[in-house]
Amino acid sequence: MSVSTPGSATAPCRFAHYFVICGIDTETGLEPDDLAALYQWLEADRHGRSQETANTGENFEQSPLKRTFKSKVLAHFPENIEWNPFDQDAVNMLCMPKGLSFRTQVDNRDPQFHSYLITREDGSRTYGFVHTFYEEVTSKQICTAMQTLYQMHHAEHAGSVCASSSCSMDSLASSLDEGDATSLNKLHCCSSYDISRDTLYVSKAICLITPLPFMHACRKFLSQLHRAVTSQQPPPLPLESYIHNVLYEVPLPPPGRSLKFHSVYEPVVCQRPGPSELPLADYPLREAFELLGVENLVQLFTCVLLEMQILLYSQDYQRLMTVAEGITALLFPFQWQHVYVPILPASLLHFLDAPVPYLMGLQSKEGTDRSKLELPQEANLCFVDIDNHFVELPEDFPQFPNKLEFIQEISEVLLRFGIPPEGSLHCSQSATHLKSLALNDLVNDKKNGNLPGDALAVFELLQGNPTLERLQALAKRTGVTMGRVEALGRGKNKDWRLQCEEEELQDARLNVQVREVFASRFTQMFADYEAFVIQSAQDLESWLTNREQMQNFDKASFLSDQPEPYLPFLSHFIETQMFATFIDNKIMSQWEEKEPLLRVFDSRIEKTRMYNVRVPNLRSSSYQKCTILKESAQAIEQRLMKIDHTAIHPHLLDMKIGQGKYEQGFFPKLQADVLATGPANNNRWASRTATAQRRKDRHRQHSEHLGLDNDLREQVEGCLVLQNSMAFWEWDQGAPPPIRPPKKSFSACCLKYMQEARSLGKNLRQPKLSDLSPAVIAQTNWKFVEGLLKECRMKTKRMLVEKMGHEAVELGHGEASITGLEENTLIASLCDLLERIWSHGLQVKQGKSALWSHLLQYQEREEKLDPPAESPVSVGPERRKSETGMGMPFLRVSLIQDMRHIQNMSEIKTDVGRARAWIRLSLEKKLLSQHLKQLLSNQALTKKLYKRYAFLRCEEEKEQFLFHLLSLNAVDYFCFTSVFTTIMIPYRALIIPIKKLSNAITTSNPWVCVSGELGDSGVMQIPKNVLEMTFECQNLGKLTTVQIGHDNSGLLAKWLVDCVMVRNEISGHTYKFPCGRWLGKGVDDGSLERILIGELVIPCSEDDVGRNCRTPPLQRSPTQPRRLSIPSLTSRSSKPTAAQIQEAIGEAVNNIVKHFHKPEKERGSLTILLCGENGLVSALEQFFHHGFKSSRIFQKNVFMWDFVEKAVAYFETTDQIGDIQEPESFNLTCKTFCQYVNAINGTPRSIGKDGKFQLLVCLGARDHLLPQWIPLLVECPLITRMYEEYALLRDRMTVNSLIRVLQTIQDFNITLESSLVKGIDL
Repeated sequence: MSVSTPGSATAPCRFAHYFVICGIDTETGLEPDDLAALYQWLEADRHGRSQETANTGENFEQSPLKRTFKSKVLAHFPENIEWNPFDQDAVNMLCMPKGLSFRTQVDNRDPQFHSYLITREDGSRTYGFVHTFYEEVTSKQICTAMQTLYQMHHAEHAGSVCASSSCSMDSLASSLDEGDATSLNKLHCCSSYDISRDTLYVSKAICLITPLPFMHACRKFLSQLHRAVTSQQPPPLPLESYIHNVLYEVPLPPPGRSLKFHSVYEPVVCQRPGPSELPLADYPLREAFELLGVENLVQLFTCVLLEMQILLYSQDYQRLMTVAEGITALLFPFQWQHVYVPILPASLLHFLDAPVPYLMGLQSKEGTDRSKLELPQEANLCFVDIDNHFVELPEDFPQFPNKLEFIQEISEVLLRFGIPPEGSLHCSQSATHLKSLALNDLVNDKKNGNLPGDALAVFELLQGNPTLERLQALAKRTGVTMGRVEALGRGKNKDWRLQCEEEELQDARLNVQVREVFASRFTQMFADYEAFVIQSAQDLESWLTNREQMQNFDKASFLSDQPEPYLPFLSHFIETQMFATFIDNKIMSQWEEKEPLLRVFDSRIEKTRMYNVRVPNLRSSSYQKCTILKESAQAIEQRLMKIDHTAIHPHLLDMKIGQGKYEQGFFPKLQADVLATGPANNNRWASRTATAQRRKDRHRQHSEHLGLDNDLREQVEGCLVLQNSMAFWEWDQGAPPPIRPPKKSFSACCLKYMQEARSLGKNLRQPKLSDLSPAVIAQTNWKFVEGLLKECRMKTKRMLVEKMGHEAVELGHGEASITGLEENTLIASLCDLLERIWSHGLQVKQGKSALWSHLLQYQEREEKLDPPAESPVSVGPERRKSETGMGMPFLRVSLIQDMRHIQNMSEIKTDVGRARAWIRLSLEKKLLSQHLKQLLSNQALTKKLYKRYAFLRCEEEKEQFLFHLLSLNAVDYFCFTSVFTTIMIPYRALIIPIKKLSNAITTSNPWVCVSGELGDSGVMQIPKNVLEMTFECQNLGKLTTVQIGHDNSGLLAKWLVDCVMVRNEISGHTYKFPCGRWLGKGVDDGSLERILIGELVIPCSEDDVGRNCRTPPLQRSPTQPRRLSIPSLTSRSSKPTAAQIQEAIGEAVNNIVKHFHKPEKERGSLTILLCGENGLVSALEQFFHHGFKSSRIFQKNVFMWDFVEKAVAYFETTDQIGDIQEPESFNLTCKTFCQYVNAINGTPRSIGKDGKFQLLVCLGARDHLLPQWIPLLVECPLITRMYEEYALLRDRMTVNSLIRVLQTIQDFNITLESSLVKGIDL
């Protein structure tokens, strides 16, 4: 983003730093482009071809006019500037990214304009603006060489009409011709260059390098210089005067001011926003919206915010820059922190291998199909085909909050400026058509032959102008026709000038208003962000020292404060580097001056608070439109209408007689002596500013250098050596290099890997192109390998810390720091990292997911070698074991079997989706590290798929990577089960009876019903004499309860069941449902069915090595013995004390309260909190059983339900004879209580007495009746007969305390599982 360009603040305040001329060096002649040769070498390496043929750089298959030849920097002024050293190779390559282009008189030779930027090590940017035109070749040697090349080309292709194959370089470095370029190309393939017949032209570029992106001003200045060269009349002054003026005498406009300086024919105006306005952005957003449309641009904007890999694709370099600069300008107050190369030359295509987020622009060839473009990784790629109005988005892509209303608001702004929101797809064709109309007009008017030179030059200038269509529309409205070029030449060009100025003003207004709409969204979304910033350090030094270990933003609390629809986007966004840097800048602002973007953003939030108190509707997702559109455009209008400063006029320089002459149509050789240095003393303002700034920067950068830790210092210095560029730390030899305010680069150095990847990315953005050897590429890749490993370490550590914190809370310690949403975001981020690792150093790309492609090839090889070895269950009685001598057959650990599970899921349609599902499944099974180790153990396959420098072929790093993943086995994830909720899953159920006391097999007809958080299986009959069964049903989620029962038929109907085991055959999760009770009439409590509560079993087989490190299970405290029947409780020697019972009730109620305070999606099972170990039912049973008189009367068990039934009988009897002299409410409670008990007794289910008591407690909790029923039972006279004097139920104070505790769950809406309340009619 242009704002914070530090060059603007710290460099002496000059408008332009360099003027550059690039073109052909007539002394060295025609040389094949080195970069093209290197690119062919890389392409050959990519496709596994011999690199010998690629090394020559010659390509005789291609027409010589289509080949790339080496361009050179012919001159640049001044020679060098200490604060911005001249990088000759980078400037040459970016001024002429395709090298030299040759044309003949039949070709289109319209001048072209494009811009570029160079990012220096410190993150500061320098902008280049380039005007490319064609000059006639006067050198006989060059023309002869071209003739010779044509003869060789024809000898190579004797008899063929047209070159059939074109090399990849041709496809990437193609022509930018407009109009009927395709037919001209075809014509040219067949024709030849004849030195006697044809005139040869070659491209030349003039360029201005500036610290700020004043695109319009530079474009005007350069086009007027070129116009002066092509005009028949010489310019008023030698060209040196204008170039000297712009280099040395035109200052940068101060913030909030406008400046006018003079070019050859017309004045040029530029302006800078004030300190409280949005930063400078001169690239017209109008063009970006016309090219892509609002919908596509908002989707692209979202991808950039989420730091995905962004690849822009267009034939036109300027379009690449316009979209890249436009989209980054909209990010305010955030900034893109990663690799940023809006124009990626063909020779640097291997940059697309970078396993880090990037924003790059790639030039396409006319007619090239997207499918032919081989990209190393596409799993997380946003591909933007600018010319075809098309954006290809990554999968699992969260939408921007309030997207529809947001698009609507932007569309309204665009329509006010006459721009269709869907974009103008055919603007390029219409401009071409318009141009041909204008030419016809001239021919028909018979004026084409005698146009004065000025007017012809103006017309030629307009011809190449991409805004011609809109100018003509303006012209029609004002009554000027395109044919009246003579009138233009005779002074009417003022009208055109006014229209151009009006259009510029409109563009400036539109830019500001659209950017205000975007900024307004962030102001609303992050209005309260300061409340969640954690500022724990006392001073800057201690903060920097502990930066990596510290949480600097309370993410969980922030997300819990946001409206539900915003969460999918925000949970991802607050994990990005741009957000982390923004928060770091905020923390550092307490010790240092605020970073400019942050200052503007904070002042806007303050203003919003003054006018609008947000607190009452904090969680509202209602959309608020931007209210300051008109006033925001006024400041810029005033600056452009009323100029604040005018620079010194160009003037004659001290040149020798005879200098400054020129020949029409040829850019002159400029006089170096007058352009090498500026005037001695008229720049006092610049030197004064520079000195003050230098002092400030020296202090800042000194402190910054001290703040870098050793590792990072080595890394930074290493990168700088690699770049072979300016000495970063050497101060005292003049002005310091421009740097960001230190909080930015400081925090840039002190953030996690992604921040380092960013500093690494900076050094990869514009490397020294002369050093672009395979060795340097290998060194670059080594940096990537180190970065990926560090990122893996940081991600796994974060996942562990967050998850362990969460599980500690489940066990009753501390506070949760992770939400399900956040966990899902971290896992998605891990999936993305694995895709990037598997994409690094690929030999040949196959499919969109590199990981899934590798897995498929592994599967193919393994299945050929050993098809039957992959049975999922290993059978055989010797493998079964449990405490009862029975157990589940062990699930075999199988990489291939897990792949088959994913392949059988019809819901997943893409390779990227399958890879992510496989990662989630492996993580849930605690097998991710083991599976990947197995995958990589096939070294022959890895060597076939990956180049030597790939991450997966660096042995030591690979081992460390697998070790980091192994650490994730310490925690439980349900990231597969909880995400793929609609898939069919096979389950295996095993019933384990207690054989010593009962029959192993029952003669009755048993049945089972399994329930989970997502549903239940329905009642399933168990085949007779079978204790194990498999069934398939839709994903049940985490399992919660099992209902088991039988119909009591046959002689051996009674059944003592120890437990039921159920296993998810895909995830391998096994749940144990303890029972320890009889099922049968006349035994225990007479129950024929029971509801059992599940707990997750810790794996313990020999196959599970490395998996059994885990936290204790969440559902049940591991130290408590399993609860058996109430009678056995009373017979045990260690009965719970009154204090223990009261504590258990408090704990059970507390757990229910905590359950409802969690976000709805993360609550887990309420059934476990009600009916499980330590649940409410268990605690109340203990309360009611305290002091209960002998549990056996005449050797017959007496249960709690017996007391309840007797109480009901008493209430009903006394109610009939009218004995109760109680208030109406008491009578109503009596009736309700009796109604519930009778309904439970009337159910067709045979659930036994303990089951009925459990059901009564659950229904009472659901309907908020428990606190009313307990006084009822206390008042019942039966209590004195059935309870001892010391019983808790006879202690008034204890009962009142219990009622108060139970009232705390009155406010919650308790929903019971259908398995609990089935058959109850109330």
